[in-house]
Order: sequence, then C-alpha cells, then structure tokens
Amino acid sequence: MGALGLGSALANCINLSNLTLNLDENQIGDQGASGLGSALANCINLSNLTLNLDWNQIGDEGASGLGSALANCINLSNLTLNLEQKQFICFGL
Repeated sequence: MGALGLGSALANCINLSNLTLNLDENQIGDQGASGLGSALANCINLSNLTLNLDWNQIGDEGASGLGSALANCINLSNLTLNLEQKQFICFGL
C-alpha cells in the first residue's frame, strides 16, 4: 500500500506546483509506480517534479505506466526522473 497510499494523498493536492520525492530503495513495484504516476497526473498545476525512484523493483510495466501518466501532466515544464534499477528493462516508453 505504501506508494499507492502516498499517491492517493498526493492526488488531492491539486494546487501543488513544485514537488521533490526521494523514494529510493523502498521496494516500490510496477503497481506502485503506475499508481504514483496516475496520482501525480491529477496534480494539474504541477510544473516542477523531481522523482527519485532508484533501486526499487520497477519493471517495464511500471515504468510504462509511470511515463504514460506523467504525459498527462500538461503543465509540467521541469522533470527530473531517476529510475536506476538492478535489472531495469523497459520497452514502450
């Protein structure tokens, strides 16, 4: 529930414009990454996002879901996304 719970809370922060999340080494998987992205897409005023997800358990499905969701952040002008993984294989981004 960790990343999904955080995402649920962030989804209510519609006036948020700047956000830095350091979630390195938290065992976040595909479902958590996708859910977090979907929640951030609801933050319609988000313009600056730094998202550190290094050393989690995010595979190609999670990375694709995160990328697709962030593509809906129409006001996002600055994005720093760190996804270093031990065995990161990503197709379709």
